Formats: sequence, structure tokens, C-alpha cells
Amino acid sequence: MPQTPLTIEVEQEDDGRWLAEVLELPGVLAYGQTRQEAIERAQSLSLRVLADRLDHGESVPQMGNVFAVSP
Repeated sequence: MPQTPLTIEVEQEDDGRWLAEVLELPGVLAYGQTRQEAIERAQSLSLRVLADRLDHGESVPQMGNVFAVSP
């Protein structure tokens, strides 16, 4: 099976904040005042979720590169 990076979907909310969501990890989303801040927060949260899953013997997605950011 090919290994793909986690996909971070980014969009700007009506109130101006940015929302970044990691599609392969349900529930992993983060807000930021800037696009970059939202992406960095989502990446950080993703790594914590993956580490927690590994610590508890749960499966994690097979990944080559870790992240890809989409518009």
C-alpha cells in the first residue's frame, strides 16, 4: 500500500479565524489567527494523537511524508 502524508485541509471562517483539519485523524482540528498558526497547531495535535495511539497499541495511518497542506 502506498504511504501518503496526512492531509491538512485549511479554510478561513467568517469571523476571520483559520481552521485546519487533519482528514485522516477524525476530530483533529485547530484554529489559529493566521493560516500558518492553524496549520502548526493541527500538526502539533496530530503528532500528540499519533503518539498516544502508539502508546496504547492502536493503529496509525501508514505515512511516507507526514503532512501535505491543501488550500
